Amino acid sequence: MAKALQGHGILRSYPTIQQYLFFIMLISALRCAAEPVIYSWPATMLDDPRGHYPIALLHLALEKSASHYKPEPSKRDQAQWRTLRQLENGNGMDVVWTFASAEREQKLLPVRIPIDRGLLGWRLLLIRQQDAGRFAGITTAEQLQALRAVQGHDWPDLQILQHNQFNVIPSTHYAGMFTMLQLGRADYFPRSISEIQSELQTKAGHHLAIADHLVLYYPAPLYYFVNPNRPQLAQAIEQGLRSALHDGSMRQLFLQHFAGTIAQAELAKRRVIRLDNPFLHPDTPLQDDNLWFNPELGY
Repeated sequence: MAKALQGHGILRSYPTIQQYLFFIMLISALRCAAEPVIYSWPATMLDDPRGHYPIALLHLALEKSASHYKPEPSKRDQAQWRTLRQLENGNGMDVVWTFASAEREQKLLPVRIPIDRGLLGWRLLLIRQQDAGRFAGITTAEQLQALRAVQGHDWPDLQILQHNQFNVIPSTHYAGMFTMLQLGRADYFPRSISEIQSELQTKAGHHLAIADHLVLYYPAPLYYFVNPNRPQLAQAIEQGLRSALHDGSMRQLFLQHFAGTIAQAELAKRRVIRLDNPFLHPDTPLQDDNLWFNPELGY
């Protein structure tokens, strides 16, 4: 009977049980397929150690959130302002990690957990080797204000230093700032303790050094930012970060990447020059000590 009906085309429109199960499995697989999330660090710079921690933490956060997102590097290196504009417009960029400011938080969707525990705001002074003696006699902000610092023209640090009456030369080119310092066009280049050691190694030919006994500090939250039209992605990242904070995996990753550089900085031996940062968003979680680096604890 079944063969007869098939011969007349009556059963051809009905799937078998096996076909139905395969169809259900296919739909489920499509729903669970990983969705690429393009982050701002370009594929050509994956060997640069400055990107290793935020990339690893982004992977960890999305794994902890049990989401279907798959982080992937961007295809090209470009200026920070261009990257932020691309993220704001939703044009091929999904996640950027950068120094937070009220202005940036108005245009983009922040995940308000400082991913480096505020290490970005602990700034050692990169100087020329021959100027070590000159900086040995500096103990106050006023003495530093008489010298010339260099910073990126679109970095929030520029505004912070200017607000605190520092003499700052803006620059549009990251590598060029080291050359400016080398050539004496600037006297020092404040760099985060999480960045400065690797920069000293890569710029060994510039004959630079770290000023011995000073460190600048200002609150500097480094957040993941996403396009404002992607709240589900922001929620997944925040959920994963909070899970990693709770189970200790974020602490483990942080120490894996920064314990050595923190020890090298010898913050206990340095005079801390504290600066005001009036450019933070009112919702910055400054009162949550669990989110911020404590130099006495080394975490």
